[in-house]
Amino acid sequence: MLPAVKTGGGVATVRWYQGDGQHDLQVHPVSVANMAEEQGKLDELRQLAEDGVVTLRVADSYAPEDAWRAHERLEAGGTRGRLVIDFTR
Repeated sequence: MLPAVKTGGGVATVRWYQGDGQHDLQVHPVSVANMAEEQGKLDELRQLAEDGVVTLRVADSYAPEDAWRAHERLEAGGTRGRLVIDFTR
């Protein structure tokens, strides 16, 4: 995961990972359990994404019936970005 983040960039982590100290990164540990009920913060994050302030790299999206393809691609390695299962398809 960390090699995909640009030097000087930031990364939010779960499971309290603090980074390895080998990259010039800002590490922001997040407890998902604590944030799951924070509707105001989730709305703010959604708005930041909609406004383009926070950008997410999506490598590809798959219909639910093709989720196995996403798993195969992930297992093959080398994917930069998220593989999304799109339930609106």
